[in-house]
Amino acid sequence: MKDAMNSTYYIPARSAELPFTVDVTPESAGWTESSLRIVELDESQRIELTTGATEVMILPLVGGGRIMCGDETFELSRRESVFDGPADMVYIGIDKIYTLTGEGRFAMCGARATRSFPNRRVAATDVPVELRGAGNCSRQVHNFGTATTFEADSLIACEVITPSGNWSSYPAHKHDENSDVETQLEEIYYFEIADSPAGTPGFGYHRVYGTPARPIEVLEEVRSGDVVLVPHGYHGPSIAAPGHHMYYLNVMAGSGPNRAWLICDDPNHTWLRDSWEHQEIDPRLPMRTNRGV
Repeated sequence: MKDAMNSTYYIPARSAELPFTVDVTPESAGWTESSLRIVELDESQRIELTTGATEVMILPLVGGGRIMCGDETFELSRRESVFDGPADMVYIGIDKIYTLTGEGRFAMCGARATRSFPNRRVAATDVPVELRGAGNCSRQVHNFGTATTFEADSLIACEVITPSGNWSSYPAHKHDENSDVETQLEEIYYFEIADSPAGTPGFGYHRVYGTPARPIEVLEEVRSGDVVLVPHGYHGPSIAAPGHHMYYLNVMAGSGPNRAWLICDDPNHTWLRDSWEHQEIDPRLPMRTNRGV
């Protein structure tokens, strides 16, 4: 286990104030838009929260529950683990008070917003599942809250499953300025790593690096519950150690006028995309995409 924070952009597991295990706010991250809270509830506990100027997407990482907001009630059906296919997601808009009741571990992805959108639920069976990359860069993406699949003001979120031994979030890419080919997005990576077949705890690695004009240098060993912040710069790869599948939850938002995920590859690595045309997708994918069917 790691003993201390290695950089200001790495947040070790369970370093937040209870009842949260993760509590990243724009203020704590040193930026203006993106946030993430993880809470664990036991035996149908409940927690009451206020969105204020933040829109949120709530999903179970493990377990299930219920969200009540005014006269609306939304169910979050049970998920056995983050590797058990997509989850139900509930969106709660700005200036709302809501109560989360349940048993399990829940993620509240957030972003500062100015427009009001209606509360609503996306069932796990309706979440678009994308297989991205090929060969040992194959991964599975659950697009429950991406800009092209779900309407919101600024929040973009998705889940990524990377089979053991594979590289994900690769080629390294960036989205730190607003242009015709790129959108400025602050990004949060929250990780969970599967135990090995022998039951030993898992780990992986995550990389962030900058440009001469905007340097940043992050190379972190990540374990379940860890967070890495990406304020700017190229990020990737996320590497799953052999024997340990990797999960990460991405939360993104920016202050620009367009809600879009536009990226620029590191030009030294973009050639990799062409190599995928001659490779098959990892046969271990998709993982458990038929939950609830």
